[in-house]
Amino acid sequence: MFVPFDTLPEHSRIWIYQSNRKFSDEEMSEIESSVKEFIEDWSAHGTGLEASFITKYNRFIIIAVNQEVHAASGCSIDASVQFIQALEKKYEVDLLDKMNVTFKNGEFIAHKSLIDFKKMAKDKAVTASTIVFNNLVNTIEEFNESWEVPASESWHSRFF
Repeated sequence: MFVPFDTLPEHSRIWIYQSNRKFSDEEMSEIESSVKEFIEDWSAHGTGLEASFITKYNRFIIIAVNQEVHAASGCSIDASVQFIQALEKKYEVDLLDKMNVTFKNGEFIAHKSLIDFKKMAKDKAVTASTIVFNNLVNTIEEFNESWEVPASESWHSRFF
């Protein structure tokens, strides 16, 4: 059951999928329509999940579930991953590779492999104050407080 994202409680579970490239506005419109359709039918053990999503920067898809109403199960999580894999194939992007870093580079959003980001840190091309996207957050509350932060305040800090 799709609900507006801002109506979900802050302790709702989230999954963040980052694209290795920026989507066009047309692609984002299609993706948002597809994600909403998926969420409207998403269930765990036959019970609809109270869920929603938002997109950010034409690059991130954030899916959330209110686990107090009904928790996402292994099968429902598998279904969401299969849905994301279908988006990967359709748009020829990578949404599941966790070995990449996305960060702000001036007014632009940059996406690099972990190895390249580490090298950039060593070369001082990025610093502890560089704004990074911490996709390891697990709840809406953590997303609001700790998703878009200086590298020094996330797991990226180990590179500085």
